[in-house]
Amino acid sequence: MASSVKTAISMQVELFQEVNSLAADLHVSRSKLFVMAVQDFIKKNESQKLLSQINKAFSDDPDSEEIGVHNKMRKKQVKNLEMESW
Repeated sequence: MASSVKTAISMQVELFQEVNSLAADLHVSRSKLFVMAVQDFIKKNESQKLLSQINKAFSDDPDSEEIGVHNKMRKKQVKNLEMESW
């Protein structure tokens, strides 16, 4: 079994009441609800980081090597299409 740690947090009374209500609706403890919420937040944060890395990787302009490969591929595709009997 994984070890666990106790922690104390402070929040506004209204938020605490909403947490209690949601935990009751979901039939989970407040602790479980907080764990679920933090896990979801971490997943979303990781997804956002990954998306940012992907966007950064594709945001740059192609270098001369990429342009050369693209041009060669285009010529080969044109040649292949010309050989097709439509």
